[in-house]
Amino acid sequence: MAGEELEKFLLERHKDVSLFDFEGKQVPCIVVDGKKFDDIMKNIAGRPVSVETNLNILQDGLGHVFVRVTLQFSQGNIEEKFLIYANEAVDFFEALAETTMLALSSPNSQYGSANVFMIQLPRPERAQNALDIIRKGLHK
Repeated sequence: MAGEELEKFLLERHKDVSLFDFEGKQVPCIVVDGKKFDDIMKNIAGRPVSVETNLNILQDGLGHVFVRVTLQFSQGNIEEKFLIYANEAVDFFEALAETTMLALSSPNSQYGSANVFMIQLPRPERAQNALDIIRKGLHK
């Protein structure tokens, strides 16, 4: 990853990620703009929905690791992409591998109780494999 590309990725990264306690477990959460969150919820409300979750890992061999998280919803023709700088969010990916759950929320949500959309990853091994790759990439 050239210096220009690294700077571009750093500018594009989604910084608003966090963890919250859900039934005694730390759940990784991507906080999205309130309007975007409301639009997603309006499109899927009251409908059975599944979310295909992909983790595309981008690294430069120098210790910089980014993960493009893509969420493809089965309803509402919704696809969301988030570029997360793993160097700043290792705990996010550790929690993802441990709980195999991911939450979406708006900035004014009450984590763990209201306005949070929970996604159960269908293939837990993918989160663990991603965490292994992230850890190796960080230690180059």
